Amino acid sequence: MRKDVALLKTDFAFEGMTSRYEGKVRDVYTIRDQYMVMVVTDRISAFDVILPKGIPYKGQVLNRIAVKFLDATAGIVSNWKISSPHPNVTIGYKAEPYKVEMVVRGYLTGHAWREYRLGKRELCGISLPEGMKEHQRFSEPIITPTTKADFGHDEDISKEEIIRSGLIPADEYEELERLSLALFKRGTEMAAEKGLILVDTKYEFGKWKEEIILIDEIHTPDSSRYFYADGYEERFAKGEPQRQLSKEFVREWLIENGFQGKEGQQVPEMTPDFVEEISQRYIELYEKITGESFEKGDLNNVEDEIYRNVEEELKKL
Repeated sequence: MRKDVALLKTDFAFEGMTSRYEGKVRDVYTIRDQYMVMVVTDRISAFDVILPKGIPYKGQVLNRIAVKFLDATAGIVSNWKISSPHPNVTIGYKAEPYKVEMVVRGYLTGHAWREYRLGKRELCGISLPEGMKEHQRFSEPIITPTTKADFGHDEDISKEEIIRSGLIPADEYEELERLSLALFKRGTEMAAEKGLILVDTKYEFGKWKEEIILIDEIHTPDSSRYFYADGYEERFAKGEPQRQLSKEFVREWLIENGFQGKEGQQVPEMTPDFVEEISQRYIELYEKITGESFEKGDLNNVEDEIYRNVEEELKKL
C-alpha cells in the first residue's frame, strides 16, 4: 500500500519576496517587507530537534486549527492573518514580534510540575502554594513568560525582569497579560464544548502599525496541551496520568527509545508504520479539537498548488 508523502521543505521564489526563513516546522517568506507567507510543513520536532521523517498531513492539521482559532478570537485581539489560500498556508501581516512568549498555565503540569517537584515554589516570579499535586488546577490561570531564543532553549523570565530590562514597556506588557488571559478564557470555553480541558498554551504577539496583534499559531496541539475532561477528576484523585491530546506521545516514544535531544544521542528509527500512526493521531487531534471531520488535501503536486494559490493571493495585496 502506498504511504502518503510528506511536505518536508519548500523553496519558493514568490514575486516581491525579500527574505526567506526556515524554522523547525515552518518556512516563512517575507513579501515586500510588509507581508508574510507562512508554509506549515510536515516536519516534526521534539526536544528542539527536527526528527528525520516528516508526518503526512501534520502541516495541514496545524495550519487549519490555527486558522480556525485566529478567526474565533479576532474579537478579542486583531491578528496577523489575512487569508489561507491553501491548507498548509497562511498569509498575513509582517509584525515586529515581541521577544517574549506568553505562556498561560491553568494546571500544574509539564515544565511547571517538573520545577515544582524539584522543590521550587516560585515560577517566573509567581509564588506557588505548598502541597500541590501533578495536574492540579490552579485557582486562577498563571502567566509564566519565556524569552524567545533564536537558537537553543527558551528561558523562563519574570514580569519584573521583562520590564526592568526594557524588553517590553510596562504598559504594553500589562496589555499582553490582559489579552493572554482573555484568549485563554475563550480557548478554555471552546475546549469545554468539545469535552476537553485547555491545560496550558503559549501566545506570541507583535506590533503592526503601532497596534498589538496576535501572531503565529494559536491553540494547536504543538503550542498547547489538552486533557480529556471525562475522567479528569477520577484520574487526578488516584494520581494517575491524564489522557492527553498533544504531541506528548511522540516525546514519550522518543524517551522510551533513549532519546531526549542530548549530546551524543541518536534519534531512534521512525518506521513507516510509526509515521502513519503519528499522522493518524494528528488527524484525530484535529477532529476532536475542531469537532469537524478532516478532509485530506491532495499531497500530489502540493508544492505546485501552494505556489499557484499563493501567487494568486499576493496579487490582491
